[in-house]
Amino acid sequence: MLNEILETAKQEIKFGYLKKKHPFRYPSLASLGNTYPNQRTVVLRDTTTDFELLFFTDKRSDKIEDFSKNPMASVLFYHPKKLLQIKVMGKIKIVTSGKVYEDYWSKIQRESKKDFITENPPGTEIANPDEVEYKNNEHHFCLLKLVPTEIEYLQLKRPNHIRAIFKEENNWEGKFLNP
Repeated sequence: MLNEILETAKQEIKFGYLKKKHPFRYPSLASLGNTYPNQRTVVLRDTTTDFELLFFTDKRSDKIEDFSKNPMASVLFYHPKKLLQIKVMGKIKIVTSGKVYEDYWSKIQRESKKDFITENPPGTEIANPDEVEYKNNEHHFCLLKLVPTEIEYLQLKRPNHIRAIFKEENNWEGKFLNP
């Protein structure tokens, strides 16, 4: 049963990028900031064959500073209709060059590329939303890879909730937890 739970978790996460309306498309990504943990909603872009989770960001964003200091991260997925929560913990790898990086950059639609060519970094104060300035030839695209070390599964249901944890250090062998 535990192997099936792990495979279900992985499949649901994959649906997050394969199905545009799937609730796992927009998980919460947490990093450790200087004072508080930082959380933000991100878009799940892909998973690798090793089940690394891929996200895009601007390399000038606060999350890059957070992950440069401490690569530990947590991603939280929630499916409201299934009452299913999956938390993936691991280390972030920041990718700013190479073939994989170039492949993803080339697949981004033209209108979406403007998110990575702003003159000022994300979070810069502006007078109003129409005053965002763009560059023509320089982008700040960055690929984040979350390399999982733990996956926690929680299914709320009756008569019994199901909670389990899977750890990479134990070859992804699962254990049930008290919900």
